[in-house]
Amino acid sequence: MRVAACIDDLRKIAKSRVPRAFFDYADSGSYSEQTLRANRTDLEAIILKQRVLVDVSARDLTTTVLGKKLAAPMIHAPIGLLGMQHGDGEILAARAANEAGIPFTLSTMSIGSIEQVAEGTGKPFWFQLYVIKDRGFSKQLMDRAIAAKVDTLVLTVDLQVLGQRHRDVHNGLTVPPQFKIKNVIDIATKPAWAWSVLWGKSKTFGNIAGHVPGMESVNSLSGWTTQQFDPALNWKDLEWIRKYWPGKLVIKGILDIDDAKTAVKLGADAIVVSNHGGRQLDGTSSSIAMLPRVADAVGSDTEILFDGGIRTGADIMRALALGARACMVGRAFVWGLGAGGQEGVAKAIDILKKELSVTMALTGVAKVSEIDGHVIEGGEVRKKSAAARKPKAKAAAKAAE
Repeated sequence: MRVAACIDDLRKIAKSRVPRAFFDYADSGSYSEQTLRANRTDLEAIILKQRVLVDVSARDLTTTVLGKKLAAPMIHAPIGLLGMQHGDGEILAARAANEAGIPFTLSTMSIGSIEQVAEGTGKPFWFQLYVIKDRGFSKQLMDRAIAAKVDTLVLTVDLQVLGQRHRDVHNGLTVPPQFKIKNVIDIATKPAWAWSVLWGKSKTFGNIAGHVPGMESVNSLSGWTTQQFDPALNWKDLEWIRKYWPGKLVIKGILDIDDAKTAVKLGADAIVVSNHGGRQLDGTSSSIAMLPRVADAVGSDTEILFDGGIRTGADIMRALALGARACMVGRAFVWGLGAGGQEGVAKAIDILKKELSVTMALTGVAKVSEIDGHVIEGGEVRKKSAAARKPKAKAAAKAAE
C-alpha cells in the first residue's frame, strides 16, 4: 500500500489479492465492453488548460451536495458484492468514506445488509434502490433504510434487464463461490482474502436472502435479476417512490435530455449522468459525452452528479468543468478495498484528493467552486454559446409583451 502511487497501482494489487471471479465482476463491462472503454477514452480526450502565476497556496476542495458539506467533490458509488472484495467490505468502505468526509452509497445487491452497515458505522449513509416486481419488498427496503437513518435514496433506473457481462459468465460468478476445482485453486492462492471473508458478518446478499420468499439461498446475481427485476418499471413508479420516500431522492442512470427533464419534473433532488459504468447498454454514449448536454438542459433546476470512468483527480476536474457538482467514484475505491480493506479505500480517496488538488493548482484554481469551463480547452466556447442564448430569450420575451 505504501508504494501505491495511483489508482492503477491499487487495481494491480487488488487483482493479485482478490479471486478472479470477484475482481472481474467489478472490473468488467457488458458485451464487447465498448462503452466501458469509451468512458475512459472520452474523459482522457478532454484537455486541461495550464495556467501560471496564480495564487493557489490555499486550495479548498470542499463543496456541498444536497445541502450537506463534503470534504471533496466525491461520493462512493453503489457497488454490489463489496463483501466479496474483502470481508465486511461495505462496512469498511463506509468507515473510510466517513473518515474522509464524503458519502458512501450502499447497494441493494450488497453482501453486508442495511442493518449491518448502520451498526458497523454508526453514521448516516446513502442507499441505492433497485425496484423489483414485488413492490412490497421495495417498500420494505425503504422502510429498513429509514430505520437505519438513511437520508438519501439513490434510485437506479438503468437496470430493468441485465446487460450480459461475459467475464461473469466465463467465471461462473456466484456468492459464495461454487465448489469447483478452478475456484478452490484460485482461493487457495489468496489466503488473506479467504480469511477476511470467512470472518465477515455476511457471506451472501444481505439485503435479499431471507427477506424474499424463495430467495433464502440466492447466490446468483444474474438469476436474481432475471427472476425479480421488473422490465415494466416506468415513470409512474418514480412518482410512487417520490411520495413515499421522506428524504432526498437521487435518480441514477440518466443519459438522455428528455429523461433528465422528466426526472426533474417528478421531483428528483439530483440526477446522476451515468451509463452504469459501461455495464448495461454497450455501444451507448460515454457518460462524459452526455454530461454537458444534460447539465445545460436541467443544471439550473437540479443538482447534477457524474458517474463513469473516474480514475484520477484530473478526471474529477473534467467532470466538474462540464457541469457536475460532484462525482460518484466506483471502481477506484473498489480496487482500494480489494488491495487493502479500509486502509486501501482510504488510500484511494487520498490519491484522488491529492491529484485533484494538484490539478487545481496547475490550472490556476484555488476553490472547487471556481471550476467551470474555463479550465479546459474549448470550455469557453460552450459557456459563450450558452450565454449567447440568454439575450435572444430576453428579446423574445420583450417582443411577446
